[in-house]
Amino acid sequence: MTTPALLPLSGRRIPPLNLGPPSFPHHRATLRLSEKFILLLILSAFITLCFGAFFFLPDSSKHKRFDLGLEDVLIPHVDANRGAKNPGVFLIHGPDEHRHREEEERLRNKIRADHEKALEEAKEKLKKSREEIRAEIQTEKNKMMKHAWDNYRIYGWGHNELRPIARKGHSTNIFGSSQMGATIVDALDTLYIMGLLDEFRDGQKWIEDNLDFSVNSEVSVFEVNIRFIGGLLSAYYLSGEEIFKIKAVQLAEKLLPAFNTPTGIPWAMVNLKSGVGRNWGWASAGSSILAEFGTLHMEFVHLSYLTGDPVYYKKVMHIRKLLQKMDRPNGLYPNYLNPRTGRWGQYHTSVGGLGDSFYEYLLKAWLMSDKTDHEARKMYDDAIEAIEKHLIKKSRGGLTFIGEWKNGHLEKKMGHLACFAGGMFALGADGSRMDKAGHYLELGAEIAHTCHESYDRTALKLGPESFKFDGAVEAVAVRQAEKYYILRPEVIETYWYLWRFTHDPRYRRWGWEAALAIEKYCRVSGGFSGVKDVYSSTPTHDDVQQSFFLAETLK
Repeated sequence: MTTPALLPLSGRRIPPLNLGPPSFPHHRATLRLSEKFILLLILSAFITLCFGAFFFLPDSSKHKRFDLGLEDVLIPHVDANRGAKNPGVFLIHGPDEHRHREEEERLRNKIRADHEKALEEAKEKLKKSREEIRAEIQTEKNKMMKHAWDNYRIYGWGHNELRPIARKGHSTNIFGSSQMGATIVDALDTLYIMGLLDEFRDGQKWIEDNLDFSVNSEVSVFEVNIRFIGGLLSAYYLSGEEIFKIKAVQLAEKLLPAFNTPTGIPWAMVNLKSGVGRNWGWASAGSSILAEFGTLHMEFVHLSYLTGDPVYYKKVMHIRKLLQKMDRPNGLYPNYLNPRTGRWGQYHTSVGGLGDSFYEYLLKAWLMSDKTDHEARKMYDDAIEAIEKHLIKKSRGGLTFIGEWKNGHLEKKMGHLACFAGGMFALGADGSRMDKAGHYLELGAEIAHTCHESYDRTALKLGPESFKFDGAVEAVAVRQAEKYYILRPEVIETYWYLWRFTHDPRYRRWGWEAALAIEKYCRVSGGFSGVKDVYSSTPTHDDVQQSFFLAETLK
């Protein structure tokens, strides 16, 4: 099985590393789309179009009509005399067999005409220069990104995020009180990959002139790591521009005081100027959060790799060693760990919020190391075996979901954030224990299907923040506070992985459905906004364009 381009939680592209005792050589990498790839992409698209009529005609068990107005044409004929199905014959309704034969012939003629039209379009397309083809592709791909970025550029430039309806800057406490341009840094790699190089250079110029970390501001260590350090390192690897590496190292130095705890488990928050750290007040008696302190090591290992300074590597490897020594109830990692005592907090395990990216980073640390970091792979395999045994269940309706374990009880609720796991299981299938690659690929597909159902069962065809599996309620949000969608990428990311591994066209179709729904219901004149209730046909917007929308969802 071929591993696709490595995309961590924040959508970052990073090269393989050897995670043994590092020598940290200097490395610079850039990414370029080959012209041959572009041409092959165009050709494959038209081939798919040519033959698509044979493979993608609607399932007549669900749709009684399609574009030609024929009914039940594709249902196998049941011969009443023989009582058996003849799959090669169409079912004929009504007395007029001659009319139905004409309809069948008209259908065949239309398919043939569509094929010929598609071939002619392909011939015309390939007469164009490579530059013209590339420009057309980029124009279509970049429309949503351009709308999001251009409006941020006009109304929120330098602010962390954008309020697209109020048309002004926006920020939350995860970024502190300063204007750190989170959207600029977070979106850099997407801009570069999409070929929006003028916009990329505008972002680079702002970073060179304005991005300052010597501010009296308390920030989230986790969020600043994945959005800022991850964004800067990605921009550096893609472009080779030294300023991005310099800024990433400057910021990492400001985060190091967060690790000054009795256990070495970092605080959730740190003041960039004073170095004083603390945890969230709501987090289980002053605990640190698994998904936060467990989602640092990819970026920190790269910092040591680029600088030759092992301090970053040592900080995150210490966390891993500590976790390996600890007892885990039922083999599960609780979401809360006290940085003073080194003891677990509340026994709550989730593959969604509070836990999610810890598991993702274990797998991707192994992949980043060119599959030599066996310690990370073992921790990942042990974790997903416990997750499958205790958290993954089937609903009465046959939907596979990942519940949450709370103090010995399984809560039959799955969060949008947990939907990333479908892609994770598929990505980790190759290299799994006991030759279970097929099993984990199938499990990933089942999770993708469940998450698609959570989208499909809403009025807007966008998924809620979390959804239940209690009794007759399946893949549907019950509480009003869980019915919102804030431009999250996890479901679409899983579709992407499943498409790359299986090339099953349903995942491209589902991804396109989500893109159309975002365009229809989340696009406003000043950018894109989340919605407060995905079950309302007239949605109310939350007026926030999240930075991760540009960094992850649109990518």
